[in-house]
Amino acid sequence: MAAVEVLRTGMGTTVQDAGRYGHAHLGIGRSGAADAASYALANRLVANPVGAAALEVVLGGLRLRARGAVTVAVTGAPCPVAIDGRGAATDTVLHLPDGAELDLGTPATGLRSYVAVRGGIDVAPVLGSRSTDTLAGLGPPAPRPGTVLPVGPAPRAFPAADWAAHPPVGAAEMDLRVVLGPRADWFTDDAVAVLLGSAYEVTPRSDRVGARLAGPALARREHGELPSEGMVPGSLQIPPEGEPVLFLTDHPVTGGYPVIAVVVAADVARAAQARPGTRLRFHL
Repeated sequence: MAAVEVLRTGMGTTVQDAGRYGHAHLGIGRSGAADAASYALANRLVANPVGAAALEVVLGGLRLRARGAVTVAVTGAPCPVAIDGRGAATDTVLHLPDGAELDLGTPATGLRSYVAVRGGIDVAPVLGSRSTDTLAGLGPPAPRPGTVLPVGPAPRAFPAADWAAHPPVGAAEMDLRVVLGPRADWFTDDAVAVLLGSAYEVTPRSDRVGARLAGPALARREHGELPSEGMVPGSLQIPPEGEPVLFLTDHPVTGGYPVIAVVVAADVARAAQARPGTRLRFHL
């Protein structure tokens, strides 16, 4: 059976798939690939079935060695790619002979790149998913140098294309669409206007759970305690200091701070590519 050996992980590499569904009532979130579109594209390029596990890589730095010949695709944040020191391309089908090494450099834009291997990363599933949930501590442990990840049997289908075009990933400034609520009425009218009229910067205190944002504080009209209620990806939760936290894939399933607005699902994957320093603007 083929496998890939992790030689270097960069700032952070995890195994991710389409997510862990149906367990929110137990306090277990969906998790899964933060940029679902880039993850899905990587799997399509190597003809993997929907939901096959891949590697999510933060700001590049990953190095893999093929154990047996493998076919891979690199998508998401556009990073320099090399096979045994020779430049290769993202968003295309790459063939690694036995012993070949794949290197990912630091992307020029964006935050998260994806490496899909034909056959999928075949680690043991937990509650029906191979995703690493960094908040709940579920799923496979994050790979370390020396970790050998088995690859599943190659699917019967062959890749239908050897290259794929897609919109640019990452930007210095992003516009994200929001729906107000469910607790917009806990904030002053001025606070809503500030949220929709200001730029908020992604801070280094961000991860798969959420992006902490720096910018104008949002004043509350209601100052009481809010009973804990359900949270979804894209929630803009406002802690007491008034600066938003944008919940991402590994968000808690409940929270006790009011949510002033929610980023629409189609834009959450784009938000997951916002590296520290990126400016976010919110629009109805």
